[in-house]
Amino acid sequence: MFYEKELQFLCDTFKKCRVETKLVSSEDSVGSVISTDIYAIFGRAVDGAQNVGRFLGELERGTVYKMKNPFEFCYTYLKLPTAASTNILFIGPYLSEPIKKDALLELGERIGVSPKEQRYLEEYYMSIPVLTDGSPLFIILGIFCERIFDAPSFSVVDVTEERAEVILSAEREASHREHFEDAIVNVKAMEKRYAFENEMIDAVRLGQIHKESLLNSAFSEELFEKRVSDPLRNAKNYAIIMNTLLRKAAEEGGVHPIYIDKLSSDLALKIEQMASASSAGELMSDMFRSYCRLVRKHSVSRYSPAVQKAILLIDLDLAADLSLSSLASEQNISAGYLSAIFKKETGKTVSEYIRERRIEYAEQLLATTHLQVQTVALHCGIMDSQYFSKLFKRHTGKTPKEYRDQLRARGISKENDEKF
Repeated sequence: MFYEKELQFLCDTFKKCRVETKLVSSEDSVGSVISTDIYAIFGRAVDGAQNVGRFLGELERGTVYKMKNPFEFCYTYLKLPTAASTNILFIGPYLSEPIKKDALLELGERIGVSPKEQRYLEEYYMSIPVLTDGSPLFIILGIFCERIFDAPSFSVVDVTEERAEVILSAEREASHREHFEDAIVNVKAMEKRYAFENEMIDAVRLGQIHKESLLNSAFSEELFEKRVSDPLRNAKNYAIIMNTLLRKAAEEGGVHPIYIDKLSSDLALKIEQMASASSAGELMSDMFRSYCRLVRKHSVSRYSPAVQKAILLIDLDLAADLSLSSLASEQNISAGYLSAIFKKETGKTVSEYIRERRIEYAEQLLATTHLQVQTVALHCGIMDSQYFSKLFKRHTGKTPKEYRDQLRARGISKENDEKF
């Protein structure tokens, strides 16, 4: 296919957002495109005689179809302009908006789910991603369709409710192995949640802050496992767990515990101060960004033990004696050896690294405290305040006073101190 790379990019992007994509032919079973896991809850099975072509009907070229079934699952599909037999791209299931607990209770009643089975229904729906009409994924899909249809516009058809009902008519009653099938549904939902958590952990370990937008689709009140009846307590419990997991991820990413401990403690306080379950998503995003920044700034995993120790000694106390000879003597190595490997591994001399860290710390103190400039200089290990001001201006283009005044004019507050 001439658009093979574009198609692969599209499918990979949807996958990163936990949305399934499938390439199927009209002869494939309808069970290959419709999510069948949920049917175990209802004691039903998909009719194996029903194929995709019969189920979807005749698909027109240059048309994107959108369908929502009676279970509120949404699907998007289209026919690809190719001679290959697998020429139907099927996307879904996803939800067009988060589904609340009361709506799930009504849905369960409508389709015959017993109160005993309701928790499995809730668990499963929490694992389904949410894509609103304005999702960037649909923008990407639109651009892809413009290219493959070779046209500036194309048709979008909302499949009628009657066609959506075919999903139900394509089913037949089956013997309900209650405990076995319910357990399968529960396990699969858990697997999806754990896969999302593992992706967050891997992203933090590598400092991939750009992945926040891909993970945001999973940050919702419905994500949090219902272990107790209080939604706020559920959200706090989940946030506590993620704080612990992300803390370990940052450590695996090469960040010393001394940096991790402060951030973890600050986040623990924010979790307990959280006033509503609806604010949990924003807090989770803040946790993800903060730990990624920590890894990007303080990871020393790529350095040798000697350079790691030198960096730690510098960062621990910028006001200490940080001469090359003192840093080397702390490790019983020669100053010449430390100087050479430090430059080779970091691309900076020891003195250059120290100056940069002192200026960064000065920026933090100027932004987050009311300390006098000479006091800031002392905390940064620079005894002469005039020399400090000259050095600060050389690196930032502003005097310490100008820098602080500009931040205050822009409304920068102590809330942003973790970025330093």
